This record gives sequence, structure tokens and C-alpha cells, in this order.
Amino acid sequence: MSSSFKAYSVHLFTATGAVFAMLALLEAVQGDWAMMFLWLVVAFIVDGIDGPLARRYRVKERANTIDGVLLDLIIDYLTYVFIPAFALFQSGLLPGWTGWIAIIVITFTSVLYFADTRMKTADNSFQGFPACWNMAAVVIFAASPDFWIILAIVVFLAIAMFTPLKFIHPVRTARWRSLSLPVALLWTCLAGWAAWAGFDQPQAVTLGLIATSLYLGLVGIVQQVVPART
Repeated sequence: MSSSFKAYSVHLFTATGAVFAMLALLEAVQGDWAMMFLWLVVAFIVDGIDGPLARRYRVKERANTIDGVLLDLIIDYLTYVFIPAFALFQSGLLPGWTGWIAIIVITFTSVLYFADTRMKTADNSFQGFPACWNMAAVVIFAASPDFWIILAIVVFLAIAMFTPLKFIHPVRTARWRSLSLPVALLWTCLAGWAAWAGFDQPQAVTLGLIATSLYLGLVGIVQQVVPART
């Protein structure tokens, strides 16, 4: 098997995320939030795997007729932003005008963030909240807080996208990766569990989702405060 074929196969693997996004959207239209999130979890897993594969098979050199970064951004906007925003709006968790505010704020600010050339930091983390609304939405669906709390979370995270705060990439951020990567894997398992249970999961799963989300959301800021050892 040629190196070029392997490289293009990575692009094909990444592109499956668009299919999973469509399957998630179809479930969302039917109001089956559990199945919607299960497809989004599958897309999340693909997104976590394709990056290391792309670097291993050097797709920028061997499959450069397809822009892998652009391909990834298109799929990420669908799975990380567009579909979760629709779910928050359509599910009734944000009634009336609060739903309209959330869906406008999420989609508008996120598309600007995705186009921001300052998105990535030198250590392969993100500058500002990386528009991971799929992760936030899973926790919101699992915990079902009051709509005022949900709206406050949406506004806070939207503002956080345009701050100098650092948010790690659990695979690419090298510092504390031996802890961050297992936490990210645990979060994925807990999210899948909650969705599979139709968001009628044990309380321990809910608490685990909240705890792992707080770690993933705050550890980059802690790294900014605590200098790395030289």
C-alpha cells in the first residue's frame, strides 16, 4: 500500500465525520437527543483519532490536494457547534427568548472563533474556549440545570472564546498529557454512557461528567498560572 494512498485514506476517515453529523442531525429533528449525542460521540472519537493519523502518515506532504485543516474545521463546526446549538434550542431546555439568544450567540461567536488565526497557541493548545459546545451540551442534557444556569453558561463560554485563557488539546498539548488524555477518554465514556441511558444515567455518571469537564476546561488556565519546569 503506497504512502500516498494511506495519506488520502486519512482524509476519507476524517470525512466520515460529516456523515455522522448528518445522522446526528436526523435524530435531532426527530427529537431523539440520546441517539443524536451518540452519533456526536462517534464523531468526537473520529476527530480525536484523525489528527494523530494525519501526522503519522504526513498528509500535508502526501495528500496535499485536500486541505485537511479546512476539512476538519467544516466537520467540527457541524458537530461541535451547529447541531448542539440546535439541540439546546429545540429540546425546550431554554424556553422562549432564552433559546433564541443561545442559538444566535453560539453560532455567531463560534464561526468567528473558527476563523480566528490566533486560535492555536505555541504548545498546541487553544487560546480561548475552543467552541466545544457538543461537550457543554452533553453535560447540560445530563445535569438538566435551571434554564437561567444554562443561559449563563452559554454567555460565559461565548465570552471565554475571545479571551487569552488557554484551553488544552488533550492529545496535542504535551504538558500533563499523561493525565489529560485519560481524563478525556473517561469523559468520552461517561458521555456515551449518559446518551446510551437516554440521559437517565446514575448520579455518579453525572458527577463524573461534571468533574472531568471542569478538569478539561480549567487545566489549561492552571498551566498558565503554574510555570512549567525547565
